[in-house]
Amino acid sequence: MKLKETLNLGKTAFPMRAGLPNKEPLWQQKWEEAELYKKRQELNADKPDFHLHDGPPYANGNIHLGHALNKISKDIIVRSKSMSGFSAPYVPGWDTHGLPIEQVLAQKGVKRKELDLADYLRMCRDYALSQIDKQRDDFKRLGISADWTNPYVTLTPDYEAAQIRVFGAMADKGYIYRGAKPVYWSWSSESALAEAEIEYHDIDSPSLYYANRVKDGKGILDQDTYIIVWTTTPFTITASRGLTVGADIDYLLVRPEGSERKYVLASALVDSLAAKFSWESYTVLAAYKGAELELIVTEHPWDKDVEELVILGDHVTLDSGTGIVHTAPSFGEDDYKVGIEYGLDVVVTVNERGIMNDLAGSDFAGQFYDKVLPTVKEKLGDLLLASEVINHSYPFDWRTKKPIIWRAVPQWFASVSDFRQDILSEIEKVNFHPSWGKTRLYNMIRDRGDWVISRQRVWGVPLPIFYAEDGTAIMTKEVTDHVADLVAEHGSAVWWEREAKDLLPEGFSHPGSPNGQFTKETDIMDVWFDSGSSWSGVMQARDGLSYPADLYLEGSDQYRGWFNSSLITSVAVNGQSPYKNLLSQGFVLDGKGEKMSKSKGNIISPNNVAKQYGAEILRLWVTSVDTDNDVRVSMDILGQVSETYRKIRNTLRFLLANTSDFNPDLHTVAFADLRPVDKYMTVKFNQLVAGIREAYDAYNFLDIYKAVVNFVTVDLSAFYLDFAKDVVYIEAADSKARRQMQTVFYDILVKMTKLLTPILPHTAEEIWSYLEFEPEEFVQLSEMPEAQHIPDQDAILEQWEAFMTLRTQAQKALELARNDKVIGKSLEAHLTIYADEELRVLLDSLDSDLAQLLIVSQLTVSKEPAPKEGLASSSAAFTVEHAHGSVCDRCRRVDETVRDRSYNAFICDSCAQIVEEAFPQAVAQGFSDK
Repeated sequence: MKLKETLNLGKTAFPMRAGLPNKEPLWQQKWEEAELYKKRQELNADKPDFHLHDGPPYANGNIHLGHALNKISKDIIVRSKSMSGFSAPYVPGWDTHGLPIEQVLAQKGVKRKELDLADYLRMCRDYALSQIDKQRDDFKRLGISADWTNPYVTLTPDYEAAQIRVFGAMADKGYIYRGAKPVYWSWSSESALAEAEIEYHDIDSPSLYYANRVKDGKGILDQDTYIIVWTTTPFTITASRGLTVGADIDYLLVRPEGSERKYVLASALVDSLAAKFSWESYTVLAAYKGAELELIVTEHPWDKDVEELVILGDHVTLDSGTGIVHTAPSFGEDDYKVGIEYGLDVVVTVNERGIMNDLAGSDFAGQFYDKVLPTVKEKLGDLLLASEVINHSYPFDWRTKKPIIWRAVPQWFASVSDFRQDILSEIEKVNFHPSWGKTRLYNMIRDRGDWVISRQRVWGVPLPIFYAEDGTAIMTKEVTDHVADLVAEHGSAVWWEREAKDLLPEGFSHPGSPNGQFTKETDIMDVWFDSGSSWSGVMQARDGLSYPADLYLEGSDQYRGWFNSSLITSVAVNGQSPYKNLLSQGFVLDGKGEKMSKSKGNIISPNNVAKQYGAEILRLWVTSVDTDNDVRVSMDILGQVSETYRKIRNTLRFLLANTSDFNPDLHTVAFADLRPVDKYMTVKFNQLVAGIREAYDAYNFLDIYKAVVNFVTVDLSAFYLDFAKDVVYIEAADSKARRQMQTVFYDILVKMTKLLTPILPHTAEEIWSYLEFEPEEFVQLSEMPEAQHIPDQDAILEQWEAFMTLRTQAQKALELARNDKVIGKSLEAHLTIYADEELRVLLDSLDSDLAQLLIVSQLTVSKEPAPKEGLASSSAAFTVEHAHGSVCDRCRRVDETVRDRSYNAFICDSCAQIVEEAFPQAVAQGFSDK
């Protein structure tokens, strides 16, 4: 037998190399075969509810890192709640209707208008379902625990029927109406858009300054006077029917030098505009308030039969332009509001594809709206005073990435104004994470207009509206309930497959249809109405779920998207918010803080990360970033996270290896009987447990990450485990000191494994498989540890934190001695501490082997004054000299009792006692090391 074999060297088959890319799929297969999600739900069946309601990702393409951040965050929350005394089922969902799928089919050569509608809808459905399967596999590869066999999908008949009932309830309350006011119009997708479907980009636009001649000055202005206006959308001049001024803005009537014309423009802008118009000088003829100019009549720049009325509006500013805004009620929200107030005509001169129509005039008809600038300039002639190009922010269709226009077309709206205050009141009751989210959502609801819910597409849930022969819209509760029943049985395709009369209740009649004839609406609902109805189609509809949800969690863009539409529909129907808590996260950017895009080549696929590093590294990365803000990720950043994972794994491996002979039922030492340092580490770990539990409850993953890393690297690796080998390796296997330390090791190991399970489930399960004395088959079926009440823990912490300060000072002294070649390793040192009375009292109270804690062979605490060459601090000084004696072959300490034993072992007296008692046969035969 060799002397080395008398050491209790930690042994475990738990591998140092994780091999995550290969092992994770095997664990996931085990979980699925064991029906682990189902078992967890059964365990929690009678516990209080906690329901995180999933915001449905769109079913198109593999998942990206934004999806990964979102789903992993949800998984961490749901897992932690499931292990903390809550029934927390998680039903994943998918958003499946709308333009993107129509676009994909178009790109594949599918021509919608040439196909039978039923065939086309079937193709859309099949594509959506194929994408769900793809994304489900991607999410499962990340280790997401969910009811994957029974997700909610917005195209299923039951969901569509619930959505129609939500619409019907809103219609029954009078919140649904038809109007022709301007909406965001996407000519590239030939449909109206909601505010949530708009994104902004900077573009260059033509800027024109032109003049309208006064036709009837109402005794204020002469007919040789011209009012100067400004536009950045030249095509809208074709529909201009008014000139808007600010009632309290000061205007001047001026005559440029050498001109026969007189012009009206804002006083504050006249000098800058004069330079723009190349006026060398001008004469001020009169001054007016905007209110004095009201109802003056001007003539359209090129259509003399069209009159443009001077009107008053609050939206006029002096930031740019001339202080006078040309007003085309069909092409702008402000223009529409003020135009309707003054009875201006709403003339739509652009068709659904962005082509100018006959109402624009023969010179414009057939031209694309964005290409009419030369024609406009030509038609303006000498009324065009200046033109330039400006760069400004402009709305784009977020799907097609093409600019949109405001366009007045008949659309269906959901009123927000009718119950806006109810929505705002509900926002006040919601808990927001981060807190600024409340202000953001509140302001969005406060300022938003009514919601355009109609879309001119076919792949979606139809608006369940019928029309009588006289044009009266029919959407009574009787009718919408009947349509919902049909959809629940046949799916929404039934709307297209049957005639209107076959979709109405049997025997239905209406005074507006004396001949019994009816037609049906051909528009579909906005997809945000689809997803925004999920509180009804899922939370209210499924057994085991509750409404309102405890938590909604999505990206910060959803304040104007899903958070918004869900809130509106829920308050409209039920008078309450669909969520009690709302958590938003920032966007995922590349390592340089730039948006990820294919063109930049900076996209990182979650699937590729899982193949290279493992899903655990992505999961740990999610906890390492501040998701209140945008977060950065790159392969280098993930590499750094992988190193952190390795440190955590190997620390837990050390604990596992050094408790391999520890039976908690037989060997656990009561807290009161632990050594002081073991008590201290128990208290420190107890603080960690409390902090992590609190952070889980607050959805604060970053605090968990910091706390775990700090405990592993500072409290364990840099201190407790640093001297642990002198106990668990050296002491007799069943010695009290060793069992005391193993008690703490095992406690930390088991509880840390549970605490990390929501974040690193694969690693936690792997560790758990080596913990033979734990009763649960899977760690995911265990419960989170509770923070224990430890008597006198504050006093223990105070005492040992003072020692840790001393330890830091002692380490500095040892480092200086090492640099001066006095010692090599710290175990070669004899450290002398020159301590004052207060420090000596502290050290005595620790009742510990201080040399062992400081990892030196010999230690002296002296009352004598410190020598001048010593390292001094406020309360102590230190000197370091080489320890006296020889190095023990077994414990590696320098000890004066080390000698060559008769059984061929060059060891100290302490080791000799251990060896002689534990290995009598080897002692009798002699060790074979030499």
